[in-house]
Amino acid sequence: MGIQQFRLPDVGEGLVEAEIVSWKVKPGDTVKLNDTIVEIETAKSLVELPVPFAGVVKELLVPEGETVDVGTPIISVETESPAEALADDLVPTVPEPAEETGGRTAVLVGYGPKTTEAKRRARKSAGPAPVAAPAPTPAPAPVPEPVVAKSNEQAGSVHVLAKPPVRKLAKDLGIDLAAVTASGPGGIITRADVEGYVAAPAEAAYEAEPVYEAAPVVSGQGDTRVPVKGVQKVMAQAMVASAFTAPHVTEWITVDVSATMELVERLKADKAFRDLRVSPLLIVAKAVTLAARRTPIINAAWDEQAQEIVYKGAVNLGIAAATPRGLIVPNIKGADSLSLPELCTALNDLVATAREGKTQPADQAGGSFTITNVGVFGVDAGTPIINPGEAAILAFGAIRKQPWVVDDEIVPRWITTLALSFDHRLIDGEKGSIFLSDVASILEDPARALMF
Repeated sequence: MGIQQFRLPDVGEGLVEAEIVSWKVKPGDTVKLNDTIVEIETAKSLVELPVPFAGVVKELLVPEGETVDVGTPIISVETESPAEALADDLVPTVPEPAEETGGRTAVLVGYGPKTTEAKRRARKSAGPAPVAAPAPTPAPAPVPEPVVAKSNEQAGSVHVLAKPPVRKLAKDLGIDLAAVTASGPGGIITRADVEGYVAAPAEAAYEAEPVYEAAPVVSGQGDTRVPVKGVQKVMAQAMVASAFTAPHVTEWITVDVSATMELVERLKADKAFRDLRVSPLLIVAKAVTLAARRTPIINAAWDEQAQEIVYKGAVNLGIAAATPRGLIVPNIKGADSLSLPELCTALNDLVATAREGKTQPADQAGGSFTITNVGVFGVDAGTPIINPGEAAILAFGAIRKQPWVVDDEIVPRWITTLALSFDHRLIDGEKGSIFLSDVASILEDPARALMF
């Protein structure tokens, strides 16, 4: 028997601190290897942490709402195995991810069953603890017995029942089966269950989201102060740095996208998009990747230190997403190499993950171009600030039916406005205009995509 302290680890991207958002365990609870014990908020996202050893929770060392540095002990666990009860406190190493199973195991991205030997850490009086493994012998993650998932309350903690085709569908859509309510006999999740689950959140993702506030403001009361931290703090710092570093230029264009709207309706009926949510944003995303071929400087970056322009090898397409904890910009890696159905799948997955607050830091790193879909809020356009490390950002406005002149006649058409902000250090007016015009031309007549 022995007491182990689990220290806040660096989950990636050079994390230095994180806020304890919610504990998933309490003193006296029994935990197994890789059980999720706490949800933390880093500078970029919410992350669930698994415990690197098994035993009984003795004490929660940090209360919810408190921000602590990496290396700070956050929980103590009484371990049963002498092999686990090392004299020194441990911070988990980052092994290879666990093999995928039909169900869901509570494993943080980059974490998995321990496959390396445990190492003792020399005690230090100050500073974060170096990395060490939790056990001296291979310790595969325990596989729970199959349990029927009957409600969302079981999400993340059970092994669900579903046939292989349904599991594949859920995987392709980026859906956690443990979050889906089963309606089949014996608690089996059916294809209809998955389709019904993905339809509701995906549909809502493209509609205006509510404004999130720390607390309601009551008239007549004094001022309310809310600490700036986490995602919001990083966003604020990044936007200020970008606005006062890159000389922004913004160009606008109003486009008849009636043909795009017709294409969206046809794609919805196409079997290749049967299990996907198709929206005009998909066509805009594809148009951006195609237009970038003719104007590659759009997908470049300015390296101030080296005094170089860096042309990116792939279009890592960022989609600005408003979440309850602030604005984040996850990106689709290699979006320019994806087919339209693949790009649609990636967009669906990105939106669903962002809405759940589960976007990982790695998914937000390495972006090369961003789209901000202000149209979901009913906004026509704006002058967006460039995401740091990129050269341009496109604002996609609301699509409205408006009077439009076609062959000297005024007819109702679907109209939208695009606004492109770009870094004038590397993109001049000609190149910015060509790119914006190319995107608009594809939206006006999607057949023009064959020319790129």
